Amino acid sequence: MTIDPFELAKALIACPSVTPADSGAQDALAAALEAAGFTVHRFLDGEAPDGPIHNLFAVRGAGAPFLAFAGHTDVVPPGAGWTGDPFVPEVRDGLLYGRGAVDMKGAVAAFAAAASRVADHAGTIGFIITGDEEGPATHGTRALMRWMDAAGQRPDLIVVGEPTSAVRLGDMIKIGRRGSVNMWVDVPGTQGHVAYPHLADNPLPAVARIVSALSAITLDDGTDWFQASNLEVTDVEVGNRAHNIIPGHARIRLNIRFNDRHRGADLIERVRAIVVAEAPRATVEARISGEAFLTAPGALSDLVAAAIHDVTGLTPELSTTGGTSDARFLSTIAPTVEFGLLNATMHKLDEAVAVADLHALTDTYEAIIRRACA
Repeated sequence: MTIDPFELAKALIACPSVTPADSGAQDALAAALEAAGFTVHRFLDGEAPDGPIHNLFAVRGAGAPFLAFAGHTDVVPPGAGWTGDPFVPEVRDGLLYGRGAVDMKGAVAAFAAAASRVADHAGTIGFIITGDEEGPATHGTRALMRWMDAAGQRPDLIVVGEPTSAVRLGDMIKIGRRGSVNMWVDVPGTQGHVAYPHLADNPLPAVARIVSALSAITLDDGTDWFQASNLEVTDVEVGNRAHNIIPGHARIRLNIRFNDRHRGADLIERVRAIVVAEAPRATVEARISGEAFLTAPGALSDLVAAAIHDVTGLTPELSTTGGTSDARFLSTIAPTVEFGLLNATMHKLDEAVAVADLHALTDTYEAIIRRACA
């Protein structure tokens, strides 16, 4: 059966699958893929409040090459102020509106439709689909990767359907992303009356020194493929509402976006050393959202770029800009690039995809499959 990308995109958008809810989105996708000859495996991972998460792995064919499409069916909360219902797909002036139209139910529908058109391919086509990309990402793609490893399913090439296009469909491919680490610095003091400072220990001077020292860091000047890494202090919390009390503690929050010259653990230790030098009793908590990755320009990016040119006539820019995606995990098992729809309305009110772009993306994914699995 050939899948209509427009109809499948509408069916997916109609499911209010705000992380960790699925609300039938993977049911709709599984039904379409099974009708197209795929064997579909599904499982839940995690517990409340971050789970349970719906995950789906589908495969058709056998042997090499193994081309996998990776994506997610969960979406961010829609927010108030939409022109229509964010979970009632609606076409106006050639645009399909709905939460997830761009990020990334449209791309999931397009790749499913593309795969349904190529029934006689060599090798293997697979789908790695999670319901935990927009959330903590603890029970999603990483859980799928563990399942795949146990099942002996290892792709040779992976395309992630993130909305990478900037101005026109096909103008950009992501071949890497910077890593991200969040840190929380707790600076203790001793609360007291402002008239008796010798009986207190104000943590704020230490906080000022820490923020100044962290802000003065130059991590690097960028690389051939990455912009410079940057550390940003994003919050200083004291919570002191009284004018005559010296606070008993303060908290600093920061984020580092880093390129492939760094590892998250090394950056944590660098920050911890600066913090302890200024405030020996301070502590640092950290969470690495993902390491930087780079799929060097080569066979995979050339293949995807050629498919894009076949359909759109464009030669895409190779880029590493933007935030993180699940490619940060998948790139550890196979060469991975990202390519998808225009990102102008992702996470915004009235998110929408041009219906023409949805069909053109389907054509491009089909061209990728034919080039990879001829």
